[in-house]
Amino acid sequence: MNGILDNFQFKPSDEVNWYFEELTAKVVADSGIPTDIYHVGKNLLRVFKDNPNTISRIDGAVGQHYTNRQVLEKSVKCATAFRKLGIRKGDVVLILAPNHLDLTVPFYACFYIGVIAAGIDRTLRTKELSNVFTITKPKIIFCQDEKSNEVQKALNNEKLDSLIITFDKGDTHTSFSQFLEEYGGQEPVEDFKATDFDPADTIGYLLSTSGSTGLPKLAAITHKNLSIGGRLAWANYTKFPECIKMHFNISPLQWQSAALMHITTPLLKIPQLITSGSLTQEHFHYLLRKYQPNLLLSSPNLMTTLLKPSKNDSTLLSCLNIIYLGGSTVSKELVQQIKDITPKTSVVCVYGSTEMSTIAFVLADSPLGCVGREAPCFKYKLVNTETKEVINEPNVPGELWVKGPSVFKGYYNNREETIKVFSEDGWLMTGDLLYRDEKDNYFFSDRQKFLLKYMNNQISPTELEQVIRSHPAVLDVVVTGRPDSMVGDLAVAVVVPSPGKVIKAEEIIDIVKDNLSESKQLRGGVVFLKEMPLLASGKIDRQKLKNLVSN
Repeated sequence: MNGILDNFQFKPSDEVNWYFEELTAKVVADSGIPTDIYHVGKNLLRVFKDNPNTISRIDGAVGQHYTNRQVLEKSVKCATAFRKLGIRKGDVVLILAPNHLDLTVPFYACFYIGVIAAGIDRTLRTKELSNVFTITKPKIIFCQDEKSNEVQKALNNEKLDSLIITFDKGDTHTSFSQFLEEYGGQEPVEDFKATDFDPADTIGYLLSTSGSTGLPKLAAITHKNLSIGGRLAWANYTKFPECIKMHFNISPLQWQSAALMHITTPLLKIPQLITSGSLTQEHFHYLLRKYQPNLLLSSPNLMTTLLKPSKNDSTLLSCLNIIYLGGSTVSKELVQQIKDITPKTSVVCVYGSTEMSTIAFVLADSPLGCVGREAPCFKYKLVNTETKEVINEPNVPGELWVKGPSVFKGYYNNREETIKVFSEDGWLMTGDLLYRDEKDNYFFSDRQKFLLKYMNNQISPTELEQVIRSHPAVLDVVVTGRPDSMVGDLAVAVVVPSPGKVIKAEEIIDIVKDNLSESKQLRGGVVFLKEMPLLASGKIDRQKLKNLVSN
């Protein structure tokens, strides 16, 4: 396995901490400021300068790459431009764009000078953008030219005069290249100095937590949150830097895993493969064939789509030594499907909370579906959602509550929602239901907000989905609810049949009837789709499904 799996173990290691201690000691020696061990911008600058020829990013859609030196020169120019325009610590910069080479340039520039970066879903429409702009009051918005008119309309709605910079052409607005040329100056990158600030109190970036439902909430992640959480994400590796050959990032910037990897992979000298093109199954296989990446993180639903039978050789997946699956419930059938295709690949279920700024557990050699065991840097408890009593018995689901140094600062400009998510004694209430077995292995059960209520009964969509997936002709399934004024929610199964297979609704209804109790039946019926609607993050667009079954 090219030595990669020899460097990965299903138990935590201190190796990643030793590496970061050595790296950050050099930064502190230069600055004389002890807290700079958590200053993400200064640490990135150090690595970019010390390793100029290391490949930083590869855009597989166009076959081009940036070295650390190119990223350094562009990001320093961008940070200089921010300063010349009067953008300072605490201001907000928004980025709405696909994964192309320049995407992270303003992202890194923000970290150098204490500006807050926020990756925003580029598919948002005018009203949704207006909601985001109301909260963030951005100074600059980076986007593609095709999105600029819609961004401008949303700004006009909120009476904001934010500067729009387009990554591509600049017919109406200033292009990114023009922006760097006009405001970036000619200062040698070696002379550039990052801004001094307290990393424990300075927000690095904002992450959206609401997906496509409701008004946005933006989790404020500090430099210290990110520095500590970033280490935990690599705690199962034993060789640093370059603990893997290449990471394949298919997540958009607004997703937690993408933001985390954009920061940690350059610090660990790991090239990142991205694509500015549409991630079709054919393109996915092309990228695997050409670049042979060995680490991938995907949502289960996107992976299911990418693995649909096709003329492409699915055994190309074998170049991936490790596949992380997270973001929603991972079915045993999906894990087994991957293992059948590529037996030597480690398929790992991970659970993370945006508000924790990282994964929540250390990975362990545990039963199928386990998301890990407790990490030393967190305190955990499972709580009964109705009585608020701590659950100590094994195999009993409860809401996960945590405390720890990477737990977020709060929701940006939203004190009311921040208060709601913390208990009176300071525990973060994740809103997710998990359980642990007799050996303290944790398993994800469901998201509390997705639970359905029928009469006085609580229904877990995950439980129904697991049963329906046992039908041999089901490729993918999501259970959602159709509102009913009398009884609450009527469970509806949205099913994608396997290619070439025909399923009758009665078959799905019967398989649930044969396996689950009366309260959990599909009273809302069955809806068949050719494919699941996905957000840019690869997660299911549950709001679209809810609208579909409600009409």
